[in-house]
Amino acid sequence: MAIETMLLAVGPSDRDRIDRLTEETLDVAGPTGAKVVVGHVFTRDEYEDALEKLEFDRDIDDVSPDDVAGRHASVRDIAERLDEADVDYEVRGAVGEHADSIVELAEGVAADRVIVGGRRRSPTGKAVFGSTAQTVMLDAPCPVTFVRAGTK
Repeated sequence: MAIETMLLAVGPSDRDRIDRLTEETLDVAGPTGAKVVVGHVFTRDEYEDALEKLEFDRDIDDVSPDDVAGRHASVRDIAERLDEADVDYEVRGAVGEHADSIVELAEGVAADRVIVGGRRRSPTGKAVFGSTAQTVMLDAPCPVTFVRAGTK
């Protein structure tokens, strides 16, 4: 199956994985010529915090989650690397629960592959707190590549 569209899902906790997530994305998108959708998902509180930190004026600006995602530092870093590699991309933002929003973005852009980051968790940690990556892997409409945080 040819990969035409990839979703690179990032969120606030992925800052330490941006390089690895981008490298994994480029390893697939570069040779295949796939379009990359950089999707940044915010919870409602994260979105409100980002609006404030990025100094959007909601009274004047017609602000969308795509606008907020595009100004987020991690997304700008990824976009710069994709530009350097001459990979076609777009930025999408979503507000909601991380896992469900990632799956919805994947469906909405007809992704052929999702790249998502995470960290290693104990079985008890997964049972008690859930796992965004695990939910995405189970519910995504396409194959998912999991990029684990580095070990120290």
